[in-house]
Amino acid sequence: MITTKKRAELRKEAQALEPVMQVGKEGLTINVVNTADQALYARELIKVTVLESCEADTKTVANELATRCKADIVQVIGRKIVLYKKNIEKKIRAIK
Repeated sequence: MITTKKRAELRKEAQALEPVMQVGKEGLTINVVNTADQALYARELIKVTVLESCEADTKTVANELATRCKADIVQVIGRKIVLYKKNIEKKIRAIK
């Protein structure tokens, strides 16, 4: 769980981000979840677009994706989702 202050900082950072992936008419498949998880591992903060062809609601997709990736939802605006997952290993690698 992230604090409101941290959430506000992450929202500010996310404004400049381009979406790294899209959820289409297939919905949340294993490949979509794996791709999101790998992107979160590499970047910690990602933006996802839910296409209009997706039958599920954007908030439902956000909740399900966050649960499966063990990430926090920063915000959901329209068809855009911003997710955050802290990567402890990234900080350890930077120190070495």
